[in-house]
Amino acid sequence: MIGNCRSLGMALASLGIVLGLGVVLAPNAATGQSPTSGTPSGSASVNDDAVVAFINEQIEKQWAENKITPSKFANDYEWLRRVHLDVLGRIPSVPEINNFLKRPAETRRREEIRSLLKDEDYAKHWANLWTVWLVTRTNPPGTNRQKLRLYLEECFAVNKRYNEMVTELLTATGKADENGPANFLLSHFGERVPPEKRAEEGQFEMVPATARTTKIFLGIQTQCTQCHDHPFIDSRKQSSYWGVNAFFRQVERTPELIQMRNNQDTVAQHYTLRDNLEANKDGGVYFEKRNGLLLRTSPTWLDGTRLVVSPEVNRRQELAKLLIKDEMFAKAIVNRMWAHFMGRGFTNPVDDFGEHNPVSHPELLDGLAKHFVASDYDLQRLITWITRSKPYQLSSVANDSNKKSDAEPYFSRMLLKAMTPEQLVDSIFVATNAERTKSTKEERQKMYEDWLRDFTVNFGDDEGNEATFNGTVVQALLLMNGNKLNEAIRKQKGGTVGDVSNLRPGQAINRIYLSALTRPPTGAESALAGKLTAYNSTRDPANPYQDILWALLNSNEFILIH
Repeated sequence: MIGNCRSLGMALASLGIVLGLGVVLAPNAATGQSPTSGTPSGSASVNDDAVVAFINEQIEKQWAENKITPSKFANDYEWLRRVHLDVLGRIPSVPEINNFLKRPAETRRREEIRSLLKDEDYAKHWANLWTVWLVTRTNPPGTNRQKLRLYLEECFAVNKRYNEMVTELLTATGKADENGPANFLLSHFGERVPPEKRAEEGQFEMVPATARTTKIFLGIQTQCTQCHDHPFIDSRKQSSYWGVNAFFRQVERTPELIQMRNNQDTVAQHYTLRDNLEANKDGGVYFEKRNGLLLRTSPTWLDGTRLVVSPEVNRRQELAKLLIKDEMFAKAIVNRMWAHFMGRGFTNPVDDFGEHNPVSHPELLDGLAKHFVASDYDLQRLITWITRSKPYQLSSVANDSNKKSDAEPYFSRMLLKAMTPEQLVDSIFVATNAERTKSTKEERQKMYEDWLRDFTVNFGDDEGNEATFNGTVVQALLLMNGNKLNEAIRKQKGGTVGDVSNLRPGQAINRIYLSALTRPPTGAESALAGKLTAYNSTRDPANPYQDILWALLNSNEFILIH
């Protein structure tokens, strides 16, 4: 249906709408501003203004020491798009853009952050992210990934404290289809212990659960120490890995057949998670050294704290207490959240702390972790600090002093970030109003699931082990030629093109740019679009609007977070 897509793409590219590699942003259409103050609800022992000032001081000190000039502040349109994608997982709608711009310039960013944390899409977005971080994009047999996601959505909706959420994930019991947090461990049981050893060593080896727990909640990759001491970090011993593993050895899962709601003749197997106090009574776990020597350990934390094993002691509850008390617990979540918003963490990757991977801003990480603990592990406060900080306000456009990759750890410009599949689908739906073209909730949900399935299958990361996903030229080409996108942008009641078809050309073009790119068109873009609408005046007046929207959705300016 796209008549002149190639010529249109080339024309738009010449004006800064790049379909392939690179991002060229429009000139500032609203004034960039410095973050302003404001204190959300939470622990009164932590002053938000002081924390933001601390972040800025530490970042600016590194700029000065390394003779780096930061990029200019992002204009309001760029910042609004960024913060919506980072906090809500989607671009802002045109009414949201207009409401933001109506606020006083000196307070609009502060007020927007507060508003976003109350939006229902906030909980949905962070539940999507954490579901992938916890159990990847897989759905192991017997587990209920959706139930886990709904549990996480409720956690973020009520701003459950992070330490409480992690405790529930590590200590949950019950059925996979009834108790959401139980699905975290149920997804990481690993290999069965040989039948003759189960009474002594437990039902499952729990190797994946051990590695996932330390990686996600401590930012420490311990999987290699399953077989040997760490080659570069003296403190990470093979015995330490199996000491943590021993906390999980009484965990069991039992299968249960349930009838499917939509087909009473079909049954599915779901697991129930429980602790078997008759298994592994002494807590002993055996592991083999490379030289063949068989050694024994028992539940022991990474710092050497050994658990006194008894029937009255719940090992997973004690594990959760030790994990939360560990100094790496707060540092790991601060680092992960910083990376989410800034494009990289204080370490890269975020889940591989150690002497081999130095922290770029150790004082800042330490200080933020302490403030986070003092805030009672309040994730919304942490988000507020980061999004109000000076580095988060910066443009993604580099200058001569920060354009090289070795300047990236100094956060002197906003790094480009790829959208997750969920962010991309949700943003396309906002830009096209595609969901409004469906009359029922069931139709809208099916449409969303179909889109997300396609994006996840085609563009998900190779291992499925993180929420990130890389935009490529192949991705853009598939988008351009996809039937789903063509259907979403065609003229229909409720859709963006249908809504603008009766507007004056200038108004229609402005609305399309705001819908897709969260900014008005430049003068040159307006002139080109005007020529296109005039050229198509003898045809369906919606045709040029479909072509323009199609081209914008296939630009890197749309696909990337900047």
